[in-house]
Amino acid sequence: MTQLHLYISDELAERIQRQAQSANLSVSRYLADLVQREVAADWPSGYFEEVVGGWLGEPLERTGQGEFERRDLIENLQ
Repeated sequence: MTQLHLYISDELAERIQRQAQSANLSVSRYLADLVQREVAADWPSGYFEEVVGGWLGEPLERTGQGEFERRDLIENLQ
């Protein structure tokens, strides 16, 4: 397993230690979990094709949006 080293302020280190303690985790485990959540924030490769099923039809195309409807302002309705 790879070890990473970094420098942080004493204040931040204390905050991390308190957070880890309140989660009943070692600082190392707490930081590893934190990094894992951040790095794994993207959808896994192939997720939509494998899990969701994906779109099997022709490529979707957006139709024209048409004209905007003009409406009176509420102040003008009185």
